[in-house]
Amino acid sequence: MIRSAAEFGALVREHRKKQGWTQTQLAERCGTGERFIVDLENGKPSCQLEKSLIAARTVGIDLGDLKAAASPLSPEADDDLGYLPRFS
Repeated sequence: MIRSAAEFGALVREHRKKQGWTQTQLAERCGTGERFIVDLENGKPSCQLEKSLIAARTVGIDLGDLKAAASPLSPEADDDLGYLPRFS
């Protein structure tokens, strides 16, 4: 399960590199600017969701892949929402 913008960005970066593409090439394929791809891959939490999903699809990530993509955790941890940031 992807638990943060940083994990999602790392997954996009991994898939982009498997394609042999630069960030500029991915940006061109997605119709975005290179700065967006840099921010996405660096885990910027305020990246736009629609553009992020386009980038993920472009590098071959299926939304069904997101649960299996993250590091393995115990089954109990999957139900625990303690990883979410808390805002007061």
